[in-house]
Amino acid sequence: MVNPLPTDVILHEVVLRDGIQTEAKILKTEEKLKLIEQLIESGVRRIEVSSFVNPRLVPQMADAEKLWTNVKQHAGVLYSALILGSKSLERAVKCRVPHVGIFVSASETHSRKNSNRTIAEAQTEALELIEKAKTAGMEVRAGVMNAFGCAYEGPVPVKQVVQLIKEYMRLEPDELCLADTSGMANPLLIREGMTRVKDVTRDKPIALHFHNTRGLGLVNVWEALQQGVRIFDTSLGGLGGCPFIPGARGNIATEDTVHMFHEIGISTGIDMNRIIETSLEFEKVMGKEFSAAVSHLPNIGICNGQSTLRPR
Repeated sequence: MVNPLPTDVILHEVVLRDGIQTEAKILKTEEKLKLIEQLIESGVRRIEVSSFVNPRLVPQMADAEKLWTNVKQHAGVLYSALILGSKSLERAVKCRVPHVGIFVSASETHSRKNSNRTIAEAQTEALELIEKAKTAGMEVRAGVMNAFGCAYEGPVPVKQVVQLIKEYMRLEPDELCLADTSGMANPLLIREGMTRVKDVTRDKPIALHFHNTRGLGLVNVWEALQQGVRIFDTSLGGLGGCPFIPGARGNIATEDTVHMFHEIGISTGIDMNRIIETSLEFEKVMGKEFSAAVSHLPNIGICNGQSTLRPR
């Protein structure tokens, strides 16, 4: 084990952005606002509220401005948004978004499909956006998509990811994020990638964004813990998937991730029972059963930090 296990971790909830972006049912703003309140009541303290994207391409995000105008402010809760270009950033600034994610793909093919730009073009734009966001007083999460492999191109060289991170580091973002967009990561790739990336990131916080496409999501979380990662993106119910990657499947489920952490004595600040209830209620809103495991066990709850059976 490279690092001792932490006593606590931070979960960055992405259901309202990554989670629902490919869903056919378009949520009403009021439904999104209700879900945000339920997540906060469950103990979630970081929520990716939306992305500012062309509504023609991602109709689910068409109400971004209305959502940000009506979201309630809570002490200790960080709201975030994904930024995809200069117009996207302008919209976020007008909405007074405090924290933004700015990403570049490590895959040439995915970069063109996702942003209609080469990696070099996308990186140049990202660096400009980071500078503008920081000037506007925003906290910035700088990220790399397909950091552990690409559904189109296969393996992604670690040196390519490291080079993108080096460019980010020149501008001192508040946080870095490596995203397994295609769901191709495995523990060995996590170990190699984190070892190489930490050589250039010094003590900068690093978050990991795992998809569970091949069922290795929580296995990868375990390896990442041992590599010193303390921030993980999760999505309620396991919803999610990139609209530009065929066959993309959901993120690691928030409730499954919370369950694993609590089982091994790591605090998330999230109430297990409440997050399960929130997920089950959201299933009704979406009209489908989610892929999360613990929400569908006959009886499960949390007591004194350990899982326990309870009637439901």
